[in-house]
Amino acid sequence: MEGQPEHPADEIKRLHEELEKGIAEHKRTQDELKHSEVRNAAILDSALDCIVTINHEGCITEFNLAAEHTFGYRRDEVVGLHLADIIIPPSLREAHRSGLARYLATGASRVIGRHIEMTAVRADGREIPVELAIMRIPLDGPPSFTGFLRDITERKRTELQLRESEFRLRQLTETIPEMLWSATPEGVIDYCNARVLDYTGFSANEIKGSGWTKLLHPDDVDETVRVWMSCVATGLPYKVEVRIFHAADRTYRWCVASALPLLDDGGPVLKWHGTVVDMHDWKQAQEKLRDMQAELAQMTRVMTMGQLTASIAHEVNQPLTAIAANGESSLHWLTQDTPDIEKIRMLTKRVVGDARRASEIIGRIRDMASQRAPEQKPLSIDDVVNESLSFLRHELQEKGIIVSLDLTRELPQIVGDRTQLQQVIVNLTINAAQAMTQLAPADRRISVGTTLSDPETVCCSIEDSGPGIDPEHLPRLFDSFFTTKDTGMGMGLAICQSILEAHGGRIRADNNSALGGARFSFDLLTRRVQ
Repeated sequence: MEGQPEHPADEIKRLHEELEKGIAEHKRTQDELKHSEVRNAAILDSALDCIVTINHEGCITEFNLAAEHTFGYRRDEVVGLHLADIIIPPSLREAHRSGLARYLATGASRVIGRHIEMTAVRADGREIPVELAIMRIPLDGPPSFTGFLRDITERKRTELQLRESEFRLRQLTETIPEMLWSATPEGVIDYCNARVLDYTGFSANEIKGSGWTKLLHPDDVDETVRVWMSCVATGLPYKVEVRIFHAADRTYRWCVASALPLLDDGGPVLKWHGTVVDMHDWKQAQEKLRDMQAELAQMTRVMTMGQLTASIAHEVNQPLTAIAANGESSLHWLTQDTPDIEKIRMLTKRVVGDARRASEIIGRIRDMASQRAPEQKPLSIDDVVNESLSFLRHELQEKGIIVSLDLTRELPQIVGDRTQLQQVIVNLTINAAQAMTQLAPADRRISVGTTLSDPETVCCSIEDSGPGIDPEHLPRLFDSFFTTKDTGMGMGLAICQSILEAHGGRIRADNNSALGGARFSFDLLTRRVQ
């Protein structure tokens, strides 16, 4: 009935059920807590780094598996002991204790929340370098802390080896008798050895960064910087000829600066390493050599012109004879009662044309004999061939030599010095004529041809019907002072080779002439690839 008290048996039953329910809930909570502890322990033990937790008294409350392996203690040996007595070296223990006390009193710390490097001690007493990070555990109640430690012994060993290697390398670069430098991947100069400093008189701080441009001749700065930054951007090797300040005589001397990139296994540039080589004396010697070669070439041209005196006289005499004949004819027509004006006009035009022809011939002779600086101009190789053979026409006719031309029409222009290239063709043609002196006049033949050997190269060849070249002589044919003639100086072919190489070309000789004798061929680059 309503309002009547619960029967004692029913109340006992209800209380019993509530008790069992509470026990089950407590057991479930205990199981979850145990599971959580097991899971947390597994997480701690799976960490690669050492994890050590301490309470506000500095006593160890957790010591994971990595810490056991690193420091040589079992967890059950150290839990409850003061951290300072376990892994802190004796020399740092007082600092550790005072630092913990200061934090508890003021909240100020120099290590919490930061990565630091320090020395720790193992169970066997051996000290090891470690990287440490300490964090406060965000829980209510007295503070506790977690320390994450990593053994950096191998890293320190590697760093030491690297420093030793760099020191040995620095010693090496300072003892090498060459100017050496290096730069960052971005092209910033970060090192110059003592040879650079001694040579330029500048200090290392003055050269580093962008200060290296102070060493350069003002006229060379812009182009040198442009080439350097282009190489830095592309990773291509760097090489320039540049004038660099020389402290000893306070002048700028020609040097070759070069550098190669150090790549990360074919990847990005790690470093640039370079050298500077003084080439001033060599460059001056090369210039003197070129001057001497030019003088020698001019001398041989004069000697060649001397050999061709009869031919030159014949070439000049032809237009002069025509001028005289046409002039006499004009005078004759002028003495007539009724002068034929049209006839006289035609004869006068012929006189003018022959005079121009004579002037051109004399001009070419003067160019061949004069001493002047080479002039690089666009040229037609066929025109150069025809002009060269005009010097030799009478000489070749006198010797009964038949000359045939096989010139390819509309060849691309070349760039070169007309007089020097004429000298090459004249020299090779004279050699061909002299090689056939033992043949009967009817058997003396020379062929001069031009062709386009590839889209960027024009080839000119001079072939003869002579006995050819002794195979033993072929390797030395272009050596200075080597000759097969009794009266030769051995300089003609050497000069031809130097002229063609200065034009970016090359010359060769063989016995593959279609006429049965020797063939000399030379190549020149076309104007579009100069």
